[in-house]
Amino acid sequence: MAVNSNAPLTARQVMQDASVIPVIVLHDLAHAVPMARALVAGGIRMLEVTLRSPQALACIEAIAKEVPDAVVGAGTVRSAADAAAAAKAGARFAVSPGYTRAVGQACRDQGLSLLPGVATGSEIMMAQEDGYTELKFFPAMQAGGPAMLKAWSGPFFDVKFCPTGGVTPGNALDFLSLPNVACVGGSWLVPAEALAQGDWARIETLAREASQLAR
Repeated sequence: MAVNSNAPLTARQVMQDASVIPVIVLHDLAHAVPMARALVAGGIRMLEVTLRSPQALACIEAIAKEVPDAVVGAGTVRSAADAAAAAKAGARFAVSPGYTRAVGQACRDQGLSLLPGVATGSEIMMAQEDGYTELKFFPAMQAGGPAMLKAWSGPFFDVKFCPTGGVTPGNALDFLSLPNVACVGGSWLVPAEALAQGDWARIETLAREASQLAR
């Protein structure tokens, strides 16, 4: 996949690019570009920058402009306004902690592929009604972990999940071994202390290790 093209991405492409999508919280604009370059060097190109800080949109814009081999998306998208701001900043996909039809429609309007967050069967059904079959399972460990995904594989056999929330290097393979899991989301690739210290080599190493996790 030519990630530096302007062609629309599908949610399946986002999920299948690597075993892990990093869940990133940035508080300093100066960290955005070197961090993204480190992740790409380690084999991780799909980067979820969460809208959890005042600097998040500026960080998305910087990565989109200066790291062409990365595909930057916005996480913690909770409203139509979030979707519009993310798209304007250069995000190419969105990830939400839950799902509403307003958010789904806003992402379609903005040309953003969306991984909607779900934690119950009813939420999965609502997302499916609106055409979403690639979903974020969140918070994964608190909502039932691998056992819940195994239970869902019967009634929701046509859905692929990205479990996020409590996923670590120690349990990632428990999720990735499931046939209905396409990838996992994890914050461990970008530790706060590595960002604070500018330890891009550590982030690259963590990304390389994550990119080699088997699915």
